Amino acid sequence: MKELKFDFNNMLSQAVGSAHGISGKELAAFAHNINRAHKHIRQIVSSDRNRVNLSLEWVNLPFQDKQTVKNIQKLGDSIAAKFENVIFLGIGGSYLGLKAAQDALVPAYYNEFPVSRKNCPRIYFEGNNLDPLTLNVLLKNLNPKKTFVVVISKSGETTETKAAFAVVEPWLKKGAGKFYGRQVIAITDPSSGTLRRKVDKEQAKDKLSFRSLPLLKGVGGRFSEFNMGLLHLAIIGVKLGEVLYGAAEMAKRCASPVLHKNPALMYAVLQFLLYKKKHKPVAIMMPFGEALKSTADWYSQLLAESLGKKYARKIILEPDGTENWLQDLKRIVNTGRTPVPARGTNDLHSIQQNNIEGENDKTVTFIRVEKFRDDLLVPGKGDILSGKYYGRLLNLAQEACEWALVREKRPNCAIIMPQLCAYNWGELLFFFEMATAYEGEFLNVNAFDQPGVEGYKNYMYFKLRKPGLSSKIAEEIRAKPLSKDPRFII
Repeated sequence: MKELKFDFNNMLSQAVGSAHGISGKELAAFAHNINRAHKHIRQIVSSDRNRVNLSLEWVNLPFQDKQTVKNIQKLGDSIAAKFENVIFLGIGGSYLGLKAAQDALVPAYYNEFPVSRKNCPRIYFEGNNLDPLTLNVLLKNLNPKKTFVVVISKSGETTETKAAFAVVEPWLKKGAGKFYGRQVIAITDPSSGTLRRKVDKEQAKDKLSFRSLPLLKGVGGRFSEFNMGLLHLAIIGVKLGEVLYGAAEMAKRCASPVLHKNPALMYAVLQFLLYKKKHKPVAIMMPFGEALKSTADWYSQLLAESLGKKYARKIILEPDGTENWLQDLKRIVNTGRTPVPARGTNDLHSIQQNNIEGENDKTVTFIRVEKFRDDLLVPGKGDILSGKYYGRLLNLAQEACEWALVREKRPNCAIIMPQLCAYNWGELLFFFEMATAYEGEFLNVNAFDQPGVEGYKNYMYFKLRKPGLSSKIAEEIRAKPLSKDPRFII
């Protein structure tokens, strides 16, 4: 298989000038930091205890046990053979990773045409929002007897997913009958949490009810597509081995200590230097092709949640070599680039205007597919478009964007996928995950927690009077209530 490539020509000063690009001299001056970051990441991933403790176990997912993968593939195939519909309930990585895979690896309009989906089930995503309209419509129109449900939640307490399952479960029970639980799989913590307790309770009554797959320890949600996403891939007919093989090959490349042989390390270095040295805090992710738009959405979560941090990281080293990463409350950094997902060519008629002529505070990452599995020829003669394939026109538009950005001294780069296939998509995801880990090292933040996400959750829990909420959080909310002055509402 041809491998993914990273073209960073247009991030360099020779293309966009010294004020907006990185020079060889600047790379050389940063060499010590690069070596230190690479060495630290490799030390962590070489330690079983540190990988799990610091939530880097995801680096091993491409190399997971082949029999485990085979069993998940078999389970997915059996679900696909028996049911017309599958509802996936999850939020964050448990939704965005699945949606990215769905759009990238199966034909467009998958749900609408049985021939396109090769008689696999229609797939629906819920539990990722508290909007009542979509779930209402879905349950009114699906046959519960022909519908399978996969609920994904580590704790079982995530508000959006918990609420959706609270609605879906009685709907399924009423329509499918006593053994409705045989149409449910929970992907959750293997040993704790309310969803795990629900699984154990139901399995005690019926071993075929509420089957489960584990969310592995040390794997955060946004890094978990190669864990919790495998069942979804199997159900939609994707060969798991191909995705994991692509990820594994990229993992080997991203382990190299040589900067010019490690695409993820080079991506992280250039983005960090452009952010901190050239004042480029906005990260435009622009794949050229509809199928990769959801992958851009997935990356937006990966970047924002991993690197958008208030406090610097403080590393506590135990005598046995175990590391603990704490928030350094004395060092407020409020750091992290801001992701903006887009897509070509649609957004060339909107956001690209700002990319070209707005404030020069951005980097643009293009994703380019060299060969499409189903291309389309423009018919006719005598017109400049006649006889041209859509794929060629799309890539020409991407090339034209590079030219237009360079002309205005706007740094940009391109990730080049030979094909939009399972192997190359597996490469792409692992590339971004590893690049994010390296960038976290340069920023000196914990790229694997998300304390800022807890703020809205705690406020909701307080208002909903959830038992067990800490008195400290409750007191803070009471002391600083959300205040609205009617004079400022017009």
